[in-house]
Amino acid sequence: MKFVDEATIEVIAGKGGNGAASFRREKFIPRGGPDGGDGGRGGSIYAIADRNINTLIDFRYSRLHRAKNGENGRGSDQYGAAAPDITLRVPVGTTIFDADTGEQLFDLDRHNQQVTLAAGGDGGKGNLHFKSSTNRAPKQFTYGQEGAQRRLRFELKVLADVGLLGLPNAGKSTFISRVSNARPKIADYPFTTLHPNLGVVRTSESRSFVIADIPGLIEGASEGAGLGHLFLRHLSRTRVLLHLVDVSSPDPDIDPVGPAVEGAKAIVEELRKYDQTLYDKPRWLVLNKLDMVTDPEDVKKRICKALDWNGPVFAISALTGEGTQDLIWALQDWLDEERQRANTASDKADGSYVAEDPRFDDTRGPAETPDAP
Repeated sequence: MKFVDEATIEVIAGKGGNGAASFRREKFIPRGGPDGGDGGRGGSIYAIADRNINTLIDFRYSRLHRAKNGENGRGSDQYGAAAPDITLRVPVGTTIFDADTGEQLFDLDRHNQQVTLAAGGDGGKGNLHFKSSTNRAPKQFTYGQEGAQRRLRFELKVLADVGLLGLPNAGKSTFISRVSNARPKIADYPFTTLHPNLGVVRTSESRSFVIADIPGLIEGASEGAGLGHLFLRHLSRTRVLLHLVDVSSPDPDIDPVGPAVEGAKAIVEELRKYDQTLYDKPRWLVLNKLDMVTDPEDVKKRICKALDWNGPVFAISALTGEGTQDLIWALQDWLDEERQRANTASDKADGSYVAEDPRFDDTRGPAETPDAP
């Protein structure tokens, strides 16, 4: 299935039904009084996060979502029926923005989390509500309220614990295929990864984490160059970034340290330009293609010195698997500690939220029936 991570739609909630102005006219009931019922509520439109969906592609083809109006009230104390609601199922990780103002409205990051996109209008009141000791035959009724209407932009950010970061051909796809169940396309040309790939890394029967392979970045990605800028947003939900650096050299006469350091600095600079929060995330340095280096320890020391690197560093070969298990176990231990430390409210919540929408005020006031009973 094609990966689609952005879509713009319009949602229109249903209008509430109008109240009725009616009077009892049964035989042998000379003073029947008002019996106009209320209008039914208009249909609302909700969004619910579903972990079984992984793309927004359906919303590329279905852009308008309109709920039905509530039924009008009728005589004999008959209330109008409420219109059915519409529920849109979106992937977990979907952020919803107001397409006109750019304001972020909702962030659906848990399975079964539900929000109101557009609230249906309340039904109008029938004339039976206006009966009083001084107004025995009220002609008043109210119209149903209009439903909310919005243009919304859905943006999907993949949910992963670990994000892979690096230049094209740094070996990210090879690495994720080596350590997880993901099977991305792998080739010897730069842009083989065209959309994020998620893989589950299982270290034991009860321990695992999710890793995301993001398209390779190039210099200028934060400003729209290349493919990676489209997917930098997906790294924002990860807990830790693995910065893969290619330490191989196509020419044995060329020192690989210089190009590796230059490329690593360019990637870090793109992170800083794109989002300071993303730049501040925990980041581990992973020196890949160890099997193509004659003196791995020397290369490792020189690269760390040139980058002034003080964080975790691992030297691996994604192709042969050398060093990958040590890295995976270190990641699992670190993530377990982070999860215990976080102890977020999401672990305690039931995952069900309904956010209220402002209603349209009924400024027209009571209406008059054209004819007296």
